[in-house]
Amino acid sequence: MSTKELLVVTGMSGAGRSTVAHALEDLGWYVVDNLPPSLLPELAVQTKSSDIASLAVVVDVRGGKFFDALSNSLQTLKDSGISYRLLFLDATDQSLVQRFESTRRPHPLQAKDRIVDGIARERSKLEELRSGADVVIDTSNLNVHQLEKRIGEIFSAGMLDAIRINVLSFGYKYGIPVDSDLVLDCRFIPNPHWIPELRPLTGLTKEVSNKVLTSEGVSEFVKSYVGVIRQMMPGYLREGKKYVTIAIGCTGGKHRSVAISEEIAKQLSSEESLIEISAHATHRDVGRE
Repeated sequence: MSTKELLVVTGMSGAGRSTVAHALEDLGWYVVDNLPPSLLPELAVQTKSSDIASLAVVVDVRGGKFFDALSNSLQTLKDSGISYRLLFLDATDQSLVQRFESTRRPHPLQAKDRIVDGIARERSKLEELRSGADVVIDTSNLNVHQLEKRIGEIFSAGMLDAIRINVLSFGYKYGIPVDSDLVLDCRFIPNPHWIPELRPLTGLTKEVSNKVLTSEGVSEFVKSYVGVIRQMMPGYLREGKKYVTIAIGCTGGKHRSVAISEEIAKQLSSEESLIEISAHATHRDVGRE
């Protein structure tokens, strides 16, 4: 048996690499943590003919030399015909500052400056790497257990058999999710917020869901958008992209976007397709107000 999946895990310091490493181990992945990037091609070759089905390598690219080594190693893998996926963990500057302050540890690149200065340096170094990642996860609003769950949703069976779609509801007043591949605005739908008996409820309730989905033109809109998504998936698959985040937004992320996200995920999972699609809905801002 050869290695079926090689996953390279990296990202911003404080964004949750250790948590992801432990979660992958629990899922049965063989995890190598803190590997010097220059050794990545050699490790990939050595395990290619082993009985390791899923190999994850966590690399730290905080130092300049390490960053250059990782870029070179990834290019070597491509030149050698070794396929891999790149998972990049990100978080907002505010979230990262809070995490470093809570642990009372300095940022590795801050030197004698502020934590935000170290974060800015690292973000600049990793900008190109992030743009080329196969999967980006924003951990800003995820606790340890939620991050572990997200990893399980994406990597529980590798990324080979199906395209996995995360339909993520959000509120525009809290910002667009940084890890979204597609963004859909559903603020054109009448807002249940202005109906007193529906205001305290969420789009996860039958009352709100029915109100949103039976609004004029919504059923047709959802059906057509699901059709567009299905047309895009073969192209994503050809490009090697196996995980897609579709962000569905309304004003507060409580009513309309939640109901629409649930319905889109339901339709994507239930309809037959030429390729296997696994879709689920998550809700970033429910309960945030």
